[in-house]
Amino acid sequence: MTVLEAHYDPALAAQIRDLAKAKNAVILAHNYERPEIQDVADYVGDSLGLSREAAKTEADVIVFCGVHFMAETAAILSPQKTVLLPDLAAGCSLASTIDAEQLRAWKAEHPGAVVVAYVNTTAEVKAESDYCCTSGNAVEVINAIPADKEILFLPDMFLGAHVRRETGRDNIHVWMGECHVHAGIDPEHITRTRAQHPGAEFLIHPECGCATSVVEAMSAGAVSKDNAHILSTEGMIKRPSQTHHDTFIVATEIGILHRLRRENPTKHFIAANDRAQCSYMKVTTLAKVRDALLYMQHRITVPDDMAARARTAIERMVSIGGNTGVSPFGPEDPGE
Repeated sequence: MTVLEAHYDPALAAQIRDLAKAKNAVILAHNYERPEIQDVADYVGDSLGLSREAAKTEADVIVFCGVHFMAETAAILSPQKTVLLPDLAAGCSLASTIDAEQLRAWKAEHPGAVVVAYVNTTAEVKAESDYCCTSGNAVEVINAIPADKEILFLPDMFLGAHVRRETGRDNIHVWMGECHVHAGIDPEHITRTRAQHPGAEFLIHPECGCATSVVEAMSAGAVSKDNAHILSTEGMIKRPSQTHHDTFIVATEIGILHRLRRENPTKHFIAANDRAQCSYMKVTTLAKVRDALLYMQHRITVPDDMAARARTAIERMVSIGGNTGVSPFGPEDPGE
């Protein structure tokens, strides 16, 4: 049995819902969580969308079923709320490729450079950055910075290469970090899968590290742009109902297939690579969500000074090209 097959326990799910009501808690789940976690959540979406839900919720407690940097972002945007991460082992291989000390050393080598950090970074790295960005608005963020400014872009080397190519700027230095999941989604595999399903649409979710290599490959011409759509989470979910196509190849972490199939039961979805699975996203179980609520564990906090500096970079990300679902290759779905 694979981790994508639901281990749904109705009694345990009911206990979680009762605890959430008693604690005035909201349960947020990322698209790549286990199916049973998505099914018990109040909201399912990408990291930025979930952080926005966290910021506007009237709940006192936020149970964040995702990875550590996402819970940190929610805590930064919602400092008055209690943010819980069910399992502290839920890390991120991309975020761990750079820490604050390394970034400070890099900045010292390039005095005066503007630091642009992908949202898949820790709070301490965000606090050392001038701007955050998503895959969907990275090009817009770079274009908002004066052309004569040197830029340090981190940590995803694929997204960095894409941004450098799209903006035509040669003063962008890119940190050589990567997400372990996207290493398995390579152009050759994608081309072969698309050849096996010639009538299928090709959907890419831009808000995750595991898709940035595909975005970069498309901008480089290594993967055809024909019949391809780079969409936000909701854009991906809505797309099947907006087209006559009934088959879709999905290039991202395979956890999203559960939501796509659940919300589009008459359509057929194929993983661009069925091994594109984030182990960190799968450590959260229903039992751990229950225990998080039962024992109010594990609370994620960010020091006030760090949170204040990180919040500035995050707010700049939101204000520049707030439509993070826009494709780098042309207008797409404007939703989150």
